Amino acid sequence: MADYHHGELAVQDRAGLAAAAEHARPAIRATMPEVAKTFLAAQPVLYLGASDGDRLWGTMLTGPPGFVQATGDGTVRIAARPTPADPLAAALDGVAEVGMIAVEPGRRRRMRVNGRSRPVGDHLEIEVEQVISNCPKYIQQRTPLPAEGPAVRPSAGRGGELGAAQIDRIHAADTFFVATAGIDGAADMSHRGGNPGFVEVTGPTRLSWPDYLGNAMFLTLGNLEEQPAAGLLFPDYTTGSTLHLSGTARVDWSPDRAARYPGAQRVVDFAVTDVVEIQGATTWRWTAPAYSRFNPVIA
Repeated sequence: MADYHHGELAVQDRAGLAAAAEHARPAIRATMPEVAKTFLAAQPVLYLGASDGDRLWGTMLTGPPGFVQATGDGTVRIAARPTPADPLAAALDGVAEVGMIAVEPGRRRRMRVNGRSRPVGDHLEIEVEQVISNCPKYIQQRTPLPAEGPAVRPSAGRGGELGAAQIDRIHAADTFFVATAGIDGAADMSHRGGNPGFVEVTGPTRLSWPDYLGNAMFLTLGNLEEQPAAGLLFPDYTTGSTLHLSGTARVDWSPDRAARYPGAQRVVDFAVTDVVEIQGATTWRWTAPAYSRFNPVIA
């Protein structure tokens, strides 16, 4: 059973949920239970966060179920590597601290695996440091399907701010992922979900989202307490493209600010410094979503 770091403890205390966090702590394991191994092996997508040395990014790796395999109680093998268009391609060519999360939207299940990655041929080998089971809240139910027709060669567009189409895409999103890291460099990747419109874009380099009631661990906000760097990933489940944002995040604890967002406990503000959009990021597509009953209504 892992200990919480200073940032996590500070946020748990400020939120008044230290006792709840301590109750949840046994869900953080150092090794892979059998149920976790079986769960990973059934997934066609794994969401991953890491640093490129200067910035944090989130990305997704995909393949046929079985492309992610636990090869022991403390190791995971991923039969995929980022394409050259991916902002984490170079970083994952070497040893890297990574945060990962697998989500099975059809059954609203998710699990995080954090550790250290190294390349082995066309695979990635992960030395596991944390395995964390999460609740089903805010996961939209959808079914993955292989795309029809020929695969599109991945291509990336890069910039320093959001374009109009990218802003519209974020406003329409019901799911995104957040990569963070503690001051020691240990990375984490977490899921955020809500009804379309729960992420608010206030300018080409500014966006915000409500922080809803969760498991009281505050792994993401705890990392942000130690350092503000973050990476966001917005998958497009219809087209197979991905929108990657890197920048800094700040938590606004003002009750008046949170009151503007139904269901919000706090609000997170994100400043964009880098934007990468990849067309043809995956050959998988997903069915239209059934929204989670836990999603607060958007005002």
